[in-house]
Amino acid sequence: MGARHFVLAAGGTGGHIIPAFALATELKKRGHYVALVTDERGAAIPGTFEGDEKHILPSGRVTKNPVGWVGAAKNIWNGRAMARRLYESFNPEAVIGFGGYPALPALLAALKDKVPCAIHEQNAVLGRVNRLLASRVDAIATAYLEVGRLKEKHMGKSHLIGNPVREEVAVLRSQPFPALSEDGIFRVLVTGGSQGASILSQVVPDGLALLPLSFRRRMQVTQQCREEDIERVRDRYADLAIPADLATYLPDLPERLGWAHIVIARAGASTIAELTTAGRPAILIPLPIATDDHQTANAREMEAGGGARVIKQQYFTPAELAKQMQKLGLEPEALMNAAGRARNAGYPNATRDLADLMERLGQGLGGEAMPVGAGAPIRPAMGAAS
Repeated sequence: MGARHFVLAAGGTGGHIIPAFALATELKKRGHYVALVTDERGAAIPGTFEGDEKHILPSGRVTKNPVGWVGAAKNIWNGRAMARRLYESFNPEAVIGFGGYPALPALLAALKDKVPCAIHEQNAVLGRVNRLLASRVDAIATAYLEVGRLKEKHMGKSHLIGNPVREEVAVLRSQPFPALSEDGIFRVLVTGGSQGASILSQVVPDGLALLPLSFRRRMQVTQQCREEDIERVRDRYADLAIPADLATYLPDLPERLGWAHIVIARAGASTIAELTTAGRPAILIPLPIATDDHQTANAREMEAGGGARVIKQQYFTPAELAKQMQKLGLEPEALMNAAGRARNAGYPNATRDLADLMERLGQGLGGEAMPVGAGAPIRPAMGAAS
């Protein structure tokens, strides 16, 4: 099998770009060439696609307000034309979209030019762009067994893959859970995703303040904060005499995850994938305004398996956090069990399986059943359309 060309199209957030980058890394290891189609935000995400061919295409966001529809349609049309010109020179064997409106023109161009194409859905609810294209693509890769808004008629070309993660996270799976004795240092990692989360800055320090003094004295905290919150949070931890390393961005997040005993976080798709790949127990606070409440859906499998505790934001108080922290953290054996259950919810071969899927698409096998992923049939979530 010789070198081939693949186009990866992704929206401009880390949730779209990171799995695309993980796939690109694997495809290049296999001797293939990749090109990224995204927007200016996606092209600028640090540590991804450096040195790779990147193309920024115009894309329109279709909202409920009809005032912007004409402009959005024009941008999508122009972006599709630019993608078709790219394909003339790059000649991709397959195109995959990772969701987000910047992926739309590239996939429409692939469909027009009859290039085999797939979509990958990172969340437990099919996103808007992926819903729009689900009936037309050759294959649908999912990260969860149950996927909301995935129609039953598309089950035959859907494949349970999981979410690809960065290599630095993937290697954590082969490492043991950090040693923890009853009087040893207890390391807490707090992250709110690429933009941070003020609710975590408001609640977490006060929640840790309610823990027994003997437990609190063992703690070390690494926390991602919004810039406007960081000094207030730093002062609060100083008052509590809890050693805390605070930053607006954590470039070494995989390393921090590696030595963390527990993670307090949002429930974005990449966060769940990293937690379950590494095997780290978590307290998850889904973003309540996420489209279709997809973060709550993302957390479902990990919670059901016993690897995480989920607190809705409306109930996320210092007292509730302290209660859940004690349930998970006071007994080393309970924490180890939760770590193992988090690990059991992961899909460690997601990157490999998605690369296999792309190679098969490039061979012209279309939506034929493929021996990839966990082998379990995808099923629509309760209430999905047929």
